[in-house]
This record gives sequence, structure tokens and C-alpha cells, in this order.
Amino acid sequence: MSQTTILDNNDLEREKGITILSKNTAVNYHGVKINIIDTPGHADFGGEVERVLNMADAALLVVDAAEGPLPQTKFVLEKALVTGLKIILVINKIDRKDANTAKVLQDTEELFLKLATHSGHLDFPIVYAVGRDGRAGMAPDKLAGNLEPLFEIILKEVPNAVKDLDKPVKMLVSTLDFDSHLGKMGIGRISQGTLKVGQRVTLVGHGSFNIERLYTSQGIQRIEVQEAVAGDIVAVAGIEDLEIGMTIADPAEPSALPTITVTDPTLKMTIGANTSPFAGRDGKYVTSRQIGERLEKEIATNLGMKFNDLGGGEFEVAGRGELHLAILLETLRREGFETQVSRPQVIFKGNTEPFEEVIIDIPDEYVGVATVEMGKRRGKMSDMAADGKGNTRIVYEISQRNMIGVRNILLTATKGTSVINRQFSQYKETEPAGEDIRPGALVALDRGKALAYSLENAQLRGITFIEPGEEVYEGMIVGMGTRENDVELNVCKGKHLTNTRAASADIKTVLTPAVKMSLEQALEFINDDELLEITPKNLRFRKKFLTKLDRIRQNRKVSN
Repeated sequence: MSQTTILDNNDLEREKGITILSKNTAVNYHGVKINIIDTPGHADFGGEVERVLNMADAALLVVDAAEGPLPQTKFVLEKALVTGLKIILVINKIDRKDANTAKVLQDTEELFLKLATHSGHLDFPIVYAVGRDGRAGMAPDKLAGNLEPLFEIILKEVPNAVKDLDKPVKMLVSTLDFDSHLGKMGIGRISQGTLKVGQRVTLVGHGSFNIERLYTSQGIQRIEVQEAVAGDIVAVAGIEDLEIGMTIADPAEPSALPTITVTDPTLKMTIGANTSPFAGRDGKYVTSRQIGERLEKEIATNLGMKFNDLGGGEFEVAGRGELHLAILLETLRREGFETQVSRPQVIFKGNTEPFEEVIIDIPDEYVGVATVEMGKRRGKMSDMAADGKGNTRIVYEISQRNMIGVRNILLTATKGTSVINRQFSQYKETEPAGEDIRPGALVALDRGKALAYSLENAQLRGITFIEPGEEVYEGMIVGMGTRENDVELNVCKGKHLTNTRAASADIKTVLTPAVKMSLEQALEFINDDELLEITPKNLRFRKKFLTKLDRIRQNRKVSN
């Protein structure tokens, strides 16, 4: 147990400390094989949860002993209960100094009461654990030196998945993988029957194929096997036309299993090839055709995301939230793509729009800041509770449209001490937009290298995003002002030199360090008339229309 994030093995998951992709593994306990599926907790990656629920018979609901149930806890629990999974509650990290297991258990029981549809949902075993130390027990003060109590509960409560071995084989493809030698591989759980290498099977609605290779999990390794039975989670190779949601079946009974249903996206944005004057400097893939092909590949495995070709080299991508879209863009960036993206927009359904439940954990001294900011954006407070230790939890319902950009503002106002958790709640009647209080931008008037002298003058008007020596182009946003309107300035202009010595000639220019945003923060920052330029090495803000004349013409067109 000394290794951390064993299943969160890609760089983005380790950097952000969250699970993004669902993964499966298996362990053997007293001769019984137990398949384990690790799913994301964040609601933005709900598609990953929804596509693998059919492979599970039970769910371990892991709740932090200090934080308690969060919006993502509610999301995962609701999906598990609807699917009919047996729930085992695991209260983890009970060794934390601020742990309050009694309060967390009470809050979790209240959550079950809200979501339960019959009395059986309220009957669940409770296990206490310190996961990092590999210890678990049935009481907080009686932890074993290992995880045996947890595995014993699993064997007792989870039904045996090895059944219907004499029936024709059926398997629903829940995820896809790609191997450089074997090509496309389909992963899923065999729901009935036996699957063997060389066996002739039907991909329902898409013809018949032979199983060339068959793999199953052992620990974190994938091992090749010749045969697998009902209950096994396997990867099959040899079927090129595989897609998530398809059924592999015996040709004698080619009926499909129920397909995977995924909640619709709530947020969209436009992606296109980088068209700035600096296009092509950093990236390996810079054309709209390459971007389109990569997005089509993404949609094949990312069920929570949708894709639409708008023509003219632009594509509309819809996802479950800002983080969902930001992870896609960061992945493209690391693969060598250059793109430019618009501000995220919510997806309306008639006269309704998506609303979110937002939980803000904040130090008591900043409660006023949070309530004022959320009030400006028409957030409705549903609960507020202080923990008596200097922190307060506030729960809001707010439209997703009005929530865009709040995270940056609150993190700045609270010096990074606030923790914000969000989850899609429901579609409700459209509300008026909240106050858009982002100040105007500082926009470069000329192309060249930024100079300290000009940046010093720019910092009198606001904060800057660039350092001396960085190249800029006309229409590039180099900072954020303090006034409502944009300010255009020349950051490449040097100090006028004369042969007259000034008293201040030897005073060194001292600049405030430039503000550098993460990709997620940058998405929240841009306005409707701006774009975010994303390259493997740089994030740049720019106006959609780069020249001052083009912006004036566009403003006149809009006003008319």
C-alpha cells in the first residue's frame, strides 16, 4: 500500500489528484476473484461512471471522514441506486485530525434518505478505513491491520456474478482500448455463458467475427487467457467495428443487451485551428482536418461528450462542465495540437437552462465575500453551517451560466483558501443573467516584444499577463484593466532617449510578476468577443477581431 494513485496512472490524473477515466483491476481473496472498477467522482466525468455501471454488482461508496458527502458523492450514489447496485459505505481517512465520523455518517444517512426509492436502499453495511495505511474495520476504534474486514463484507454482501454458464454468451462493450499490435479492443463484463479464443461470435447488427485474443485483469496487469466465464471483465481483440454499447453474442441467439444511456452535455464551446499571427510555431498538428479527426476519435470513447462539425474549419464540442472541456483541451495540447477556443456557453432546452448545486467550504472571515459574489449572480442559498473550527459550508443553487467565472473570483478573493464543489442539478426555467463584472481587457496595439518601460505603464491600468521580452501581436490581450471598457495600448514602446540626463535615469524599473492562469482558469476568464489560443507551450488571450478597425466595424454591425 506504499504506492499511491495506482490506477490514476496518466499525468493529468496525477497532477490534478482526481480520477478522469474509469479503469478496472482484479484481486484474489481466499480463492475468490473480485473485480474492482475505479470510477471518477467528479460529476463532469459522469459519462465514465454511466458506461461502466453495467459491469458492477455493488458499489463501495467512499466518503471522507472530514469532508463528508459532496455533490459528486450524491451523483455517484444516485446512479448506483438507480442501477440497483448493493451499496457498501466506506468512511475513509478516519485518522485525519479534523475527522468527525459521527457527523459524516449522519450526513450520509440523510443523503440516502433523499435518494432512496425503497426501504432496501437504507440497509447498507458500514466500514471504517484508513486507506493509505491499508487498514479497515467495522468500528472507528477497532481497525484491523489490513483490509480483510472490507473484503469479508464484499464476499458477504455482493452476489456471485458467476452464473448462467450454460446459456449462449453475451457481453456488452463498455469501453474501448487500442493496442499498437492488436488494434481496437473491446472491454466489458460477460453477463452469461463462456467466451473462448477462436470462438465465432456475432457483433449484433454488424456481422460475425472470431475472437483472436482474450485478456483479463490480475492486479494491475492484463494477462492473456484462453477462456473466460460469466462475471469476468475481459478485453477482446479481433473485432474491428467495435463501439461502446454494442453487444457481443452467440450467433445462435444474436439479441442485444440494453444499451448504455448517458446524461446529455450541458456546456458547449467552439474549437478551431489556431489563426493568430503566431500560428504554427509550437504545434505538431495545426490544421482543422487534424483537429477534426482527433475529436472524432475522442467522441468514440468519451460518451459524455458530443461533437458537431460547423464547417469552415470550426467544430462545436459539448461536455458536462468546464473541467470536462478543459481536460480535453489539455490532452490535445500535450499531444501537440494548436487550437483556439471560444468562451463556454450553456446548452438551453427551450426556455430552460441547466442549474447546479454548489458547495463552498470557506474560512469564516471570507463568508461575506462569497455571499456577495453569489448574490450578484442570482445564486439561491439553501444551507449554511459553521463547523466551529473556523470554516463554513454554504450550499447554493445557481444557473450554470451565471456560475461561469466564479471559481477564479472566489479563489482570488479568499487567497486560495476556498474549496468549491459543483454538480449538475436539473434544467429549470431560464433566469436573467447575473452581473458580469469582469473588467475590460488590456489589448496590444502593435506587434513586437514587450518592454519593461511599457509594461510599467500598463500596470498602472491593471494587471498584466506577460513578462518583458515576450512577443505580442495586435489584438492580443496582455492584461486585465480596472475599468469596464477595454483599453488599447502599445506594450512594445521603449522609453524616449535624449542626451539630457534625468534625475531618475538610474532608477530600475520594478514590475509586479505577470499573472499566469491554468487552462481551466483561462476558459473562465474569456468573454464572448475573445478567444483562447492554446499551443503546447503557450496560452494566449486574444480578441476575435485582431485589428482595432475590425472591432469597430463589428461593434457597429452588432448595434445595428
